[in-house]
Amino acid sequence: KIAQVVADRGIDSVAFTYNDPIVFAEYAIDTAEACRALGIHPIAVTAGYMSAEARPDFYAAMDAANIDLKGFTEEWYKKLGGDLETVKRFIAAAAGAAHVELTTLIVPGENDGEDEMRALSSWVASVDRKIPLHVTRFFPRRLMTGKPPTPKDTLFRLAEIAHEKLETVIVGNV
Repeated sequence: KIAQVVADRGIDSVAFTYNDPIVFAEYAIDTAEACRALGIHPIAVTAGYMSAEARPDFYAAMDAANIDLKGFTEEWYKKLGGDLETVKRFIAAAAGAAHVELTTLIVPGENDGEDEMRALSSWVASVDRKIPLHVTRFFPRRLMTGKPPTPKDTLFRLAEIAHEKLETVIVGNV
């Protein structure tokens, strides 16, 4: 029913976002399949935490994904309550199944180092150098008010570094 409402409005894509679609994977898969039947492209916006067993079904239903790659150190991921290796496996699997773009929110003093961006972009290029990377500006909100906004020159410097390995690097939130 939702897919038909979307189609009736002339919308050609639907993004599963805000709450990670992995949380409601069965519903997202069913809705994505209904959308596809009507010519609507389903897109997942996700943090990339999904088991290897669940990935094939999920990405068989999605045409594209924007995956948060929160940084490229295990320490930063642990601080955020995650695991970098799990996300890397997810990205590699998704890149083989759908159009993938990555977004890295650059937080001052946490994941804004040049060496980290070199490692991140080199790894992404090893998967596919055509994967677009969005380098995004941080603004202090909610639980992270103790950090300043990311300086714009930091974003552009990191984007230049990433562009040495990747074809498309987009600076966002500027």
